[in-house]
Amino acid sequence: MSPLKTLITVAALSASLLLSAGAHAHPKLLSSTPAEGATVTAPAKIELNFSEKLTTQFSGAKLIMTEMPGMAAHSPMGVKASVVGAADPKMMVITPTAPLTPGTYKVEWRAVSSDTHPITGTVTFKVK
Repeated sequence: MSPLKTLITVAALSASLLLSAGAHAHPKLLSSTPAEGATVTAPAKIELNFSEKLTTQFSGAKLIMTEMPGMAAHSPMGVKASVVGAADPKMMVITPTAPLTPGTYKVEWRAVSSDTHPITGTVTFKVK
């Protein structure tokens, strides 16, 4: 193969690899309401905003109460909540089935976008 053909082939392969890498970006958490570390009045819902459209059947979250006022040795407890997509396909909404009581909460989330690679993370906030 001539040096020119080799150069063209390498350039074409490099370009296709760069384009395919961009098409398979992983979702990243951009923001949450309540925000990470915030102290808030009991929210009716928790919103997670991601960088990519979520595949809702493979994405989800758990709401956990990790600390309760006056109980130093409190064991984490799951909180019943529904988890759904939103009108914005980049958003996940967690809605507790009952009002949240004062304490510290953690949302453990799992986000899957078109690349099918699951990404996980947490958001922690306090309810006053």
